[in-house]
Amino acid sequence: MLTAVRGALAFLTRLPVGGGETTWDAFRTTPAAFVVAGYVVGALAAVPLALPVPVSTAVAGYLVALYLVTGVTHVDGLADCGDAAAVHGADADRRSVLKDSRTGVGGALAVGLALVTLALGGLGVAGAGPRVAVRLALAAEVSAKAGMATLAALGTPGHEGLGSAVVSETDGAALLPVVVAAVPAAVAAPPGSGPALIAALVAGPAVALLVGRWARRRLGGVTGDALGAANELGRVAALHAGVIVWTLW
Repeated sequence: MLTAVRGALAFLTRLPVGGGETTWDAFRTTPAAFVVAGYVVGALAAVPLALPVPVSTAVAGYLVALYLVTGVTHVDGLADCGDAAAVHGADADRRSVLKDSRTGVGGALAVGLALVTLALGGLGVAGAGPRVAVRLALAAEVSAKAGMATLAALGTPGHEGLGSAVVSETDGAALLPVVVAAVPAAVAAPPGSGPALIAALVAGPAVALLVGRWARRRLGGVTGDALGAANELGRVAALHAGVIVWTLW
């Protein structure tokens, strides 16, 4: 498992953990490693939310820390899927757009909306206070990675590439360790935040299933770009789900 987690961090972040064929093979056959990596990313990104600074500054720090840790690979996947979704024509045209390095209007809109809604979700999270904010940000990242793991376990590969190398190696049986790995994100929650954390944890996989359905219908299967889109959209949905439940209940 430690080897798989190292491979997950090498694949999902810019952290200098090293890596190689052994760690890559261990990671792509161990979907639960996605979730463990989510704890690392979430903990690092949430640090600004725990600082005694204005809410807006804390959220800005959260966004900066998040993308310093993860890089822009998953954002690029969202942009490619946005461009593919904007195509009016045959599914083959959508698949060809994924290979175009240029970002079109659809991709720019998808990324722009994701960043704005992520920032707004961050503002809602930060307003809950540092203790709850850190836990919700952590749960959101774990949820996003659980969504990626869900696609890896249940999806069918779209075309050869990094995405197919992850998706084609697992099946539904791998989801049980994923669930077990995600449970600690809702354990020992601050008073009153348990339902919010659970809502956040459920949101990421739910969004991932929707992305997977779209990818199967429009792209012929789950691609690396679809995995990236599921990660970015799942994080946004998880933050907002947590804030909604925290606010209303």
